[in-house]
Amino acid sequence: MANSLSRFRLDILICCAALLSGCALIHNDTPPHAQITPEQIRLADDIHLAHDGWPDAQWWKRYDDPQLDALIQRALLGSPTIAMVRTRVTQAGSQADVLRAGTGLQMAAFALINEQRASANGFLGPYALNLPRLGITGPWYTEGALGAVADLNIDLWGMHRSAVEAALGVQNARIAETAAAELDISSGVAQLYYSMQTTYRMLDLLQQTRDALDYAVDAHRGKVQHGLEANTPLHGARAQVLAVDRQIVAAQGQVKELRESIRALVGAGPDDLDDIQPVPLPQVEASLPRTLQYELLARRPDLQAMRWYVQSSFSQIDAAKAAFYPSLDIKALIGLDSLHLDRLFRSASQQINLIPGLYLPIFDGGRLNANLHRTRAASDMLIEQYNQAVLNAVRDVAVSSNRLQALDDERALQVEKIGATRFAQESAEAYYTRGLASRQIATEARLPVLAEQMALLLLDGQRLAQGIALTKALGGGYASDTAKP
Repeated sequence: MANSLSRFRLDILICCAALLSGCALIHNDTPPHAQITPEQIRLADDIHLAHDGWPDAQWWKRYDDPQLDALIQRALLGSPTIAMVRTRVTQAGSQADVLRAGTGLQMAAFALINEQRASANGFLGPYALNLPRLGITGPWYTEGALGAVADLNIDLWGMHRSAVEAALGVQNARIAETAAAELDISSGVAQLYYSMQTTYRMLDLLQQTRDALDYAVDAHRGKVQHGLEANTPLHGARAQVLAVDRQIVAAQGQVKELRESIRALVGAGPDDLDDIQPVPLPQVEASLPRTLQYELLARRPDLQAMRWYVQSSFSQIDAAKAAFYPSLDIKALIGLDSLHLDRLFRSASQQINLIPGLYLPIFDGGRLNANLHRTRAASDMLIEQYNQAVLNAVRDVAVSSNRLQALDDERALQVEKIGATRFAQESAEAYYTRGLASRQIATEARLPVLAEQMALLLLDGQRLAQGIALTKALGGGYASDTAKP
């Protein structure tokens, strides 16, 4: 009894020694790079807008434009880009399912028939003889096998679990990338749409300018024909008309380019995009939240995607570390095996195998350490990319907000300038009404007002573009429930 107990203890010591020796050594592993602190996720004190708040989920609804709503809805449903990123989510989910399925019990049934001839010159030479009294009926044999096999990997150190978590992290990143793509598409459609509406309004002002110049040309031509004026003013007025015509042609070409860009974004064919009708430009005030910090991380889908990739890299590091330790699996087989089919279903043909396996990484030539260092370096690179993406996100908000502030100030000054210019136009029209000035003078007095209205229109178009850019910089209404990095 004492000898048996001593032998058992010795076996335990041998197993422990084997486990310890089987743990390959980790060399020169480094801690992960630091992620950006919340204190760095803020705007300068001199950047602020009059209104506070984050964008709504369907932020484009604030423009109250059914035509824009329909375009964005169609783009989100039919864009090839959206279809592609959604397919990537499905692909990542399938990869996670494959890894998750590999961690459980694997079972399979098998059945085979093997017709073989025993070689007289090989290890099984005696079986090539035909000696029925000895149970040898060579050289031909028909082997039959039937049964089931099972395999269970014991995830002692969490290597497979970490691999599954890494795959789930990639899947979550792809989901966030889908939201980022939807934000890109919707903001892109809105930018193009309002560029088109601005150009429509510009064409209207250019046509009004041309009508005024046409009257001036006719007036100068009449004076020249009656010998009341030289040709110089006439040619100057015609040159102005030609310049406006060139602007009209350029604007019409721009409308076509914008239409085709919208067609590509929404995934429309050459004949299935409805005509985009001119509508007045909306006067929507952009808003800016009082603080950013963690909430910006939760509201920017691209930052959430980067964060999930970083989390996935941490799980990959855990899996790389777990590879240094012993792994254990259990294989089992139960079935029937016989060299003669007529004996396959006899009790003597039963076969049972139970094979616990312990795998010890002792000498690997540095492969495991190289894999860990590669995985760690990839993770550190993702962390730095994430940090830079956060800084870029703050920059985007700051730049868009600052430009909006400047455009608001410019617009206020431009409105005053139009008022001053309009006073001169109204004075000329009043003189014409009283018979104190010609109609030509009253008509030409409209030209400076139209020019300043064009300048105001360009400012309004820029304000709309910057408002959309700020909405995109703030995440466009996206909100994740995992705010902290």
